[in-house]
Amino acid sequence: MANIVFDASSIVGALLKPDSVPEQALLRARFDYVICLSDAVEAEIREVLGRPRFTRYLGDGRGERVMDLVASAAVRFSPSVVVQDCRDAKDNKYLELALAAEAAAIVSSDNDLLVLDPWRGIRIVTPAQFLDLQFV
Repeated sequence: MANIVFDASSIVGALLKPDSVPEQALLRARFDYVICLSDAVEAEIREVLGRPRFTRYLGDGRGERVMDLVASAAVRFSPSVVVQDCRDAKDNKYLELALAAEAAAIVSSDNDLLVLDPWRGIRIVTPAQFLDLQFV
């Protein structure tokens, strides 16, 4: 099964819009692939989900509960290679995780990551593109 990395924008999109393309992509990855996390990536996703502007959409604790489910099913990696290839330095953590996990893809809605596709042999795709791709 191929390893897949999701960025915060795609996880948030999945949670904000039930039955949306980001949610379909997350569910597909959960059942057909291996979702990968690092401490830094998980921390950023949890921080974003905890922002007040999302609380009214996610309900009391929904984002945290869903993230707990994703995290419990994910395989954890501790990246050891520092990457500085993204024009938004805070997004390098996704590249570092993908490299450590030997991921087939990063699923993202962030243009700072998407412009790098492909990066070191790793696809960087939108949730919609992910649904159309097959990884071994």
